[in-house]
Order: sequence, then structure tokens, then C-alpha cells
Amino acid sequence: MTSYTAPLKDMQFLLHDVLKLAEQPIPGYSDLDEGFTAAVLDEAGKLARDVLEPLNAVGDREGCVLENGVVRTPTGFKAAFDQVRDGGWTALDCDPDYGGQGLPYIMGTAVGEIFVSANMAFNMYQGLTHGAYSAIHTHGSPEQKAKYLPKMVSCEWTGTMNLTEPHCGTDLGLMRTKAEPQADGSYKITGQKIFISAGEHDMADNIIHLVLAKAPGGGEGTKGISLFIVPKFLVNEDGSLGARNPVSVGKIEEKMGIHGNATCVLNYDGATGWLLGDLHKGMRAMFTMMNEARLGVGLQGYAVAEAAYQNGLAYAKDRLQGRDVTGVKNPSGPADPLIVHPDIRRNLMEQKSFVEGARALTFWAASLIDRHRRLDDAAADGLVSLMIPVIKGFQTDKGFEMAVQAQQIWGGHGYIEEQGMSQFVRDARIAQIYEGANGVQALDLVGRKLAQDGGKHVMAFFEIVKTEVKAHDGDERMKPFAEPLKAASKQLQAAAMFFMQSGMKNPNAALAGAYDFMHLMGHVCMGLMWTRMAKAAHLALDEGRGDAAYLKTKIATGQFYMARQLPACATHLARIESGADPVMALAAEAF
Repeated sequence: MTSYTAPLKDMQFLLHDVLKLAEQPIPGYSDLDEGFTAAVLDEAGKLARDVLEPLNAVGDREGCVLENGVVRTPTGFKAAFDQVRDGGWTALDCDPDYGGQGLPYIMGTAVGEIFVSANMAFNMYQGLTHGAYSAIHTHGSPEQKAKYLPKMVSCEWTGTMNLTEPHCGTDLGLMRTKAEPQADGSYKITGQKIFISAGEHDMADNIIHLVLAKAPGGGEGTKGISLFIVPKFLVNEDGSLGARNPVSVGKIEEKMGIHGNATCVLNYDGATGWLLGDLHKGMRAMFTMMNEARLGVGLQGYAVAEAAYQNGLAYAKDRLQGRDVTGVKNPSGPADPLIVHPDIRRNLMEQKSFVEGARALTFWAASLIDRHRRLDDAAADGLVSLMIPVIKGFQTDKGFEMAVQAQQIWGGHGYIEEQGMSQFVRDARIAQIYEGANGVQALDLVGRKLAQDGGKHVMAFFEIVKTEVKAHDGDERMKPFAEPLKAASKQLQAAAMFFMQSGMKNPNAALAGAYDFMHLMGHVCMGLMWTRMAKAAHLALDEGRGDAAYLKTKIATGQFYMARQLPACATHLARIESGADPVMALAAEAF
């Protein structure tokens, strides 16, 4: 069976040595001293270890069951959800006006990682509720906020997002769900939605569905789409629950992973809904949820990899197999532990360097979101919008790869279900697909985000990297970081220049290279993070602060990434510069 321990030391290092939260001018950050964040994260870690992680295999094994229109969650889920809710964890970074604790988003991000690593499927129930809360908080009327948000903050009511239909996934312009206006200002929603995570369950009194549908007069395509609040139970004026809305579960999907989360087909048969935001502007409101959700999915990518890595590492230290070629390391035993072998070390270092770099990138992005929300910083918003497809796409691709590598360490035992390693692989796989498949993330990055606001956000990113590199001129200790980062950044800029020069004449030249560009930029982002972490570690060592062994390990791990992973940038650039011809050479009928 698997286990999980929250990486509290690494989180504290990022929050206080790298990001220096308490020194930032962001409102609320001055309260985030080391003692406070340690207390919060320690309690989250205990809850994850003692309550959530033991239910991970239970949820995978039992799944969710549909009985007479009601979804029964796995054994222990409801009691655990009550415990999470009663502890105030669902309200951590929500608005105090609606019962939230008002902590910065970065604290919700750090706690979210811990809960995802322990039990990804379970955490989705509250994670999706947070996204729905954010959409209503941003776009709802005062009356809608007062009616729905307090119960959603506490997770007495949970939330969902309803986009996908059987015949349309990414192309929402093909949507058929209809919204018919009523005399009282409400709408009747009719249609079918699929792949709705947490669409029905037995852990909350009500479920607030946010549903995309087409109202009359909106025209064709996505411009005609509106967003509606459609509760499972109608809510009376006094806040009590009224009649059951005609929204029902057609079935629970049988999935490759995340069995503990109820992924539902939902049928809307004239269900009563209320417009959220402006008529025919539903995509704008939904993207409030989508951007937060995509950051959360990028977090899932590395959080599951963290849990898999911990279990792969434990097995590598425990399993005896073969002898070290340089000399016996376990003379009292019949063989040496797996971890003595260079290829196992390579495997573990790839996992460790990815997870720690991705955590740094995600925490940095969360701090940018706080900067935008709490300081109304448009530059921070533009930068994080540029980063979202990279965080979602790159981190979930690599996160799945790392989960597979952790499973690989276990050999044949990793393929046996009872050991638990296969669940990490199966659960991690969905993160590459939902909230916009990773190919779509790459197209969004290259087709929209690079040129957004005249390209000023990507230029700002290049300047951030350039400034970081220049800051280490003449510092021999930082040479293994600054020089590879400089080279990788130049390769990223060359790729962007190729798109500018070739994309106008042949758009396929840019689109054929989009996926490689997303990964190239992901590696540069990770290189930037590792450079910052190495700088912080060296400074702490110079000042005699912290755990010296941990800090030296951090530097060595970063050097591995810069030497062994960052060179992939050259390969991605070569692929990009090959243009569209190799990709588009075959006619469709030739495949």
C-alpha cells in the first residue's frame, strides 16, 4: 500500500526563501510569516496523511455508485468531507464577507497541493466548488452572491462547471443546450452535459451547477453562449431548500482513473436557471473558472507525481536487487538496494527535479494571481495568463511521465493493482485531457497568448529571464544555472521569432510547432525557477540559516535539471524550425 507525507520543508523554503512572502507589498502577505504558514501546512499535512490518503485506494477500488438517481460516494468519503469542511479548509482563501477566511490564494494553492497528493479524486469535490464560487463571486449580482456563496464557501453546497456535450468538447460553438427565457426573469435549461466531475453525490445538501447554454438572439458560435446558475434544489427566499430542479444523472462514466470522483452525464429537462453575468457573454464568465481550474490541473500534474515519487523512492531504498558495480554497499544482505544503481538514480532525479521545479512555478503563478487580485496589477494578470497554458500543459504531460517513472522503479510489482502505483498513473492521465486537452493549451499559447496585448507579456517574461541571468554575472557558483538558462531563453526567443516570420505566411508552420513551443517554454520556466531556488539556497548557506544538508541537496537537484533536462530545449527548437511540411506531408487518406 502507498503512503504520503506533505513536503513541508520544501514548501516553506519556497514561500519564505524564494518568494519571501512577508516582504512583498501584497495585502495579506505580511501576515504570512514562517510560523503561521508552518502551522497551517502542518495541520493540512496531518489531515492528508491520516484521513485523505488512506481513502485514496478505497475510492479507486469502490468508485461511485448510482442508486435511484443518487450517487453514493466511496466508503469514508462523506465523513472525511465533513472533517475537511468543519476544519474550515474549504473557506481558506475565500471572501470573509461570505464566511471565508480571507487568506491569500497562494495559501489555498499550497494546501490544495497537499490534498491532491493525498487523494486527487476526493479533492476535486471542493476544488470544483471553489471554481464555481469564483465565477459567482466575480460575475454574480449582489443577490446571487448572498444566496449562494456562504453555503458554497462552507461546502454545505458544492459546485460544478457544465461545458461539454456529447457532440462538442473543445468547440463549444457546436453546443445544443438551450435556455428559454421566462416571464419571471429565469430561464428553462434543456440539454445534456457529459463528463461533469462531482455532478451528483451524497456529501452536500445542494449542488450549484454552472451551465453554459444558448439563449435566443445570441447568434452562432460561442458568441451566443450564456452562463446560468442551475441548482440541484431550488433555493427559497429565506435560503431554505425548495423543490428538486429537473436535472438528473443519466449515468456515471466508467473511467481509467479518479474513480472516487463522480463523473456524470447530466440531463437538464427544463430546469430552472438564472443568468450569471451578461447575456451572451457566458464564455467570459466561464473563463474565470477555467483559468483557475487550469492552474489547479497543472498543480494536479505535479502533486500526483510527488506522491508517486515518494513511493518510488521508498521502494528504491528498500528493494534489494543486484550489486553496485563500484562495490558492495549492503554486505550483510544478499543484494544492494535499487537506489545504488545509476539508472534508478537518473529516474529518481528526473522525478525530484521536475516536482520541485513545478511546485516553484505553480507557487510563483499563485503569487501573481494574488498580486493581480489584491493590487489590481494588470501586468501580473497578463503574465499569469501567459503562463496558464504552460503550467497546465507542460506540468501535466511531465507529471504523467513522472508517475510512470515512479511505477517503473517498482518493476512488475508496480503493475499489480494492490501495490497502488498504477493508481497514480491512471489518475494522472486525466490531467492531460480535461480543462482543455494539452494540444489545445499549446494552440492557446501560440495562437493567442504570445500576441496578447501586442506581445508585451511574453516580452516581459523574456526580460524577467534576462534580468535573472544578468544578476549572476561573475558568480562562479551560479554559472551552472545562469549559462544554461541564458541558452534556453535564446532558443525560446528564436522559436517565437520563427513563428513571427513564418506564421503569417503559413499559419500551419506555427501550429505544427505549438506543442513543442509549450514544452520549450515549460523547460525555460523550470530553469528560471531552479535558478531562483539555487540563489536562495546559496544565500541561506552563506548566512548560516536553515538545514544545510537540505540546501545542498536543493542546489545539486537544480544542477541536474539544468544539465540533463534543459538541453531538451534545443530539440524542441529544431522541431519547430522544421516547419509544417514534415507534419502535413501526408494527405488524410494516406494515413
